[in-house]
Amino acid sequence: MKSNVPEIFGSMVFNDAIMREKLPKDVYRSLKKTIEDGRDLDIAVANVVAIAMKDWAIEKGATHFTHWFQPMTGVTAEKHDSFISPQNDGRVIMEFSGKELIKGEPDASSFPSGGLRATFEARGYTAWDPTSYAFVKDDVLCIPTAFCSYGGEALDKKTPLLRSMETLSEQAVRILRLFGNKEVKRVVTTVGPEQEYFLVDRALYQKRKDLIYCGRTLFGARAPKGQELDDHYFGAIKPRVQAYMKELNEELWKLGILSKTEHNEAAPAQHEMAPIYDTANIAIDHNQITMEVMKKVAKRHDLVCLLHEKPFDGVNGSGKHNNWSMVTDQGVNLLEPGKSPYENVQFLLFVVAIIKAVDEYQDLLRLSIASAGNDHRLGAAEAPPAIMSVYLGDDLEAILKSIESGMSYSGHGTSKMDIGVHVLPKLPKDTTDRNRTSPFAFTGNKFEFRSCGSSMSVSGPNTILNTIVAEELRIFADELSEAGEEEFTDALYDLIRKTIREHKRIIFNGDGYSRDWEREAEKRGLLNLPTTVDALPMYLESKNIELFKRHRIFTEIEVRSRYEIELEAYSKLIHIEGLTAVDMTKKEILPAVNKYILQLAECARIKEQLNTGGNRTGEKKTYPSVLESELIFLLSELEDKAYIHANRLEEMLNEATGLEREGEDKLKIAVFYKDQIIPTMQELRVCIDTMESNTSRECWPLPSYGELLFSI
Repeated sequence: MKSNVPEIFGSMVFNDAIMREKLPKDVYRSLKKTIEDGRDLDIAVANVVAIAMKDWAIEKGATHFTHWFQPMTGVTAEKHDSFISPQNDGRVIMEFSGKELIKGEPDASSFPSGGLRATFEARGYTAWDPTSYAFVKDDVLCIPTAFCSYGGEALDKKTPLLRSMETLSEQAVRILRLFGNKEVKRVVTTVGPEQEYFLVDRALYQKRKDLIYCGRTLFGARAPKGQELDDHYFGAIKPRVQAYMKELNEELWKLGILSKTEHNEAAPAQHEMAPIYDTANIAIDHNQITMEVMKKVAKRHDLVCLLHEKPFDGVNGSGKHNNWSMVTDQGVNLLEPGKSPYENVQFLLFVVAIIKAVDEYQDLLRLSIASAGNDHRLGAAEAPPAIMSVYLGDDLEAILKSIESGMSYSGHGTSKMDIGVHVLPKLPKDTTDRNRTSPFAFTGNKFEFRSCGSSMSVSGPNTILNTIVAEELRIFADELSEAGEEEFTDALYDLIRKTIREHKRIIFNGDGYSRDWEREAEKRGLLNLPTTVDALPMYLESKNIELFKRHRIFTEIEVRSRYEIELEAYSKLIHIEGLTAVDMTKKEILPAVNKYILQLAECARIKEQLNTGGNRTGEKKTYPSVLESELIFLLSELEDKAYIHANRLEEMLNEATGLEREGEDKLKIAVFYKDQIIPTMQELRVCIDTMESNTSRECWPLPSYGELLFSI
């Protein structure tokens, strides 16, 4: 039976159309004004909204409500409370108040806080974000909320994002006022996060502890075939995957998520879902829901959805491409080049502000996408390098060069620009090549931040991006405000020219994978922070702390708490991987290889008997056991090495635990994991993978890469 998409779309969302239908006109207008102006919601209005929301949710099958929030774990959290309220006669009624809608008080004791609160201050508070619609999921009314500590500090990823959206809007409006635009009241950032993922058979998944505990394979010899033929990319979608995608789309559409595009990605068993862009906080809420729904729907099809950045060695990992732009409340995209000189120069001012932001805050952009999982992917053959750079495309780069030099520009056809008369040509849309090696590329009317990891919340990257661009717009607005009306045009072009000259080092249109670029980037003075442990200390740079404080994104204590939380998360994840590697080696892999060695030895013994006993005719024949002897020697040697590496890894993990108990600095502990434990895990992996390549499939205890990647 075919789905009626317009009918099911948003059917589980308390959206604007439902509010207009269910709420009294005055209450609806008051709520809309609250959302648009960012003011506190009047409790009388909240009570009416709560009743309407509860009645609608019950119609959809809901029995409970939850304040749905995004703590620093990177995933969402929810505590369910029923609508039931006891009555004196032993019955219950279904109630939900405005107070319950606006604010909740969940226990915050087990969420990461980075030292923001003591045990006796463990209570946290959730506050409704009315800009993101409530929805019903699994018979629960989910109310998107911010989450803060007893002392008011942000304990979540939504609060800083909302703060950053506000500050960028404020500074962007200041710029537009200088161009004579008096109508615009607000500028919002829009995001379209493309989500990559792998699908594997659930029965095979359940036989691998590394996938269960870590989300990625810690061991695995490469299959004879990978992605060499490029035959999976955009290939025909297999029926089992197509059935999964169909149900996934329907579930997402019910929740108002604009799932638009689906296709096979480059690696076998890898796929991608891309939504239509939306306002940043809504798009990010939707992406968090999307990842949850992807996993739930996969189970119904006896599949498992893997969101780790690098589940399989030797084939492409998964990213989340963050398409980012700025749009006015009148629907004008500020990164659309435009058709007139006025629009062109306004567009260029915003573009050079972004270029300057990326250059001056390379460190923040890099740490915003830092994670143990993404360390495996960045700089590999399918992801941008850890070095931040901006790709503009030939046309836009040529225009900027002409402005810098003061020379005329000849674009496509007969378009020309003479700096002397301040006229810019219409920039042809989509002439930019979407450079897959660039971490931050202009793609026609938006920038695509390609470095984000597939499993991460993109709240962090967008919070950073909004903040650093807001800072440059602030500086630009301050400088241009000092020029009079007659001098404004000259001041504008001087500012653009100066900015290009001072920050052109960050512009790179070439191959980001090449060794030459690493050397060139070093010459240009660009940062190369290859791992999470290299990147996270940049949080504490004084310029970054001052930036966050200036725009009220984080207090200094909030910055330091995030530094602590993310370092600790890195170490914990590597610790889990190390324990899993030891467990699999000693309990599964070594016993299996021993079993195979015994089989080889038995085969060699039989051959030896044949050699000494002769055959029925009495004729002496030789049955050499070279194969068995060599394999026994090779596997025995590898077993010994693997056992030694596993023991050393176990000792190191115990040492790391000791450092934590002694209260050692979290950076020192993370460095220990990076420099000592990860290399030991890799040495162990080399032994294990070589053993797999030389052990019979019958004896090997784990599903192979070939089975995992090609079984669906």
